[in-house]
Amino acid sequence: MTTTDYAVQQEIGRLLSQRAPEATICPSEVARALSPEGWRPLMPQVRAVALDMARRGELAIRQGGDAIDPESPLRGPIRLGRA
Repeated sequence: MTTTDYAVQQEIGRLLSQRAPEATICPSEVARALSPEGWRPLMPQVRAVALDMARRGELAIRQGGDAIDPESPLRGPIRLGRA
């Protein structure tokens, strides 16, 4: 079964809604929630959807606790938080 970008967006929102306003989630949490057994192949899609959401101002991408520019190249682990 193919996971749609819309499903990824919804899962990001669902997971963030279960956390404190300042809390973040790991992209792998999103992938695991959508496909517990086959989550690794979803990681590029989750990151791409998160970037699109950040570009629209719907999400903050954080690294080392700081929000990063969604137009800059992503290197290393990231966290997803509310905008």
